[in-house]
Amino acid sequence: MVRCWNNDRVTDRAHEGGTGLAGFRRYTWWAVPGTNVALLVLFTGEWILDGDVPIQPRVLSAAALVVEVAAVVVLLNGRMSAGGRSSRPRPPAGWPAAGMLAALVLAACPLALRNYGLWPIAPAIMTAVAATYLDGRPRRWLIIGAVALAALPGGAVSLAAGDGRLVYAALFPPGITAFVVWAILGPLWAWDITGRLDEARRLSAELAVKDERLRFAADLHDIQGHHLQVIALKSELAARLAEADPERATAEMREVQRLATDALRDTRAVVRGYRRTSLDDEIANATRILASAGIDARTTADPAAVTDAARHLLGLVMREATTNLLRHSRARHATIDYRVTDGVARLRVSNDGVFDAAGDASSGTGLRSLADRLVSAGGALTWTRDGGRFEVAASLPADEADQVGAAAPLEERR
Repeated sequence: MVRCWNNDRVTDRAHEGGTGLAGFRRYTWWAVPGTNVALLVLFTGEWILDGDVPIQPRVLSAAALVVEVAAVVVLLNGRMSAGGRSSRPRPPAGWPAAGMLAALVLAACPLALRNYGLWPIAPAIMTAVAATYLDGRPRRWLIIGAVALAALPGGAVSLAAGDGRLVYAALFPPGITAFVVWAILGPLWAWDITGRLDEARRLSAELAVKDERLRFAADLHDIQGHHLQVIALKSELAARLAEADPERATAEMREVQRLATDALRDTRAVVRGYRRTSLDDEIANATRILASAGIDARTTADPAAVTDAARHLLGLVMREATTNLLRHSRARHATIDYRVTDGVARLRVSNDGVFDAAGDASSGTGLRSLADRLVSAGGALTWTRDGGRFEVAASLPADEADQVGAAAPLEERR
């Protein structure tokens, strides 16, 4: 457990160094604990070293100064270690009470000697430190209460002494309390925001990795599912023709060999991240494969140009539709219609061979995964079943500036 924790800390430090958080952490450390410790030591230390101050208050204040400095360092360091977490951490046990007790001593000794400018500094710092562990309404009430109550001790002492310094004694402590609270909470608020933004960046990076894994899985599914289905179909056909028509059986096995080689090449390309599916190639490939399976495939293709991204996604849809047609239907006729109208590229693949076996195309993950990808690209993918007919329809925005052949006549192929 200790080893894992240390490794995580090393990883966090290395991560912070790469994002600039290490420098920001150092700045916040010097700006918050360092500044407040410096205020305590400078102002209270000067008073402690003053030879005109009686020895007993000086000794008590020196001991209290050491305790409060330690409490400020420990509490602020614990608060900063929480980063941008949504829930506030619990303060280290014992230190809040020790710090407040020391602050009361550092306030009472100067106040007893009517030093109205020094006594509020230590309580103000401990109030601000305590506020860093609170959130929302509790924090607001603590700050408002501390600022309001800071006027009472000095004002009461000034009235009792009749020294004519009532205004200063009553107004300076609330002002210094509000300033110290602002000086501590401001940088810590910036630190929390930075921590949340960094956590959001980490989550964004993790989601990008997961999205890439899903994309890779979808592409691998498209390649392997399609090629393996065609290989199985042609192998079965070759087995049936082995005795009746050996020459055609040999040709089919050569086609199986070619398909296996293509599958291996495409799989390697996906792993390297270089593979792009072409809609034109997939339509031509589907027409050839469906004809080999004895399916009468009629294709209507519009040569209008679309973006490479749209052509890639529609090619994936064409491949998935062809794979499902071979795997989940007993089709005798199929129709492939691709055209670009009103700036939208539309692809429809339908067949007449739906059957009620367990392997329904709509129950798989291929079409659903592609539907998500098309929606992300601003398009849509739907599949409908009407009696014995099944249709897959995809649409994607087409870049009208790239449509070089929108007016060309449709091309009929079989």
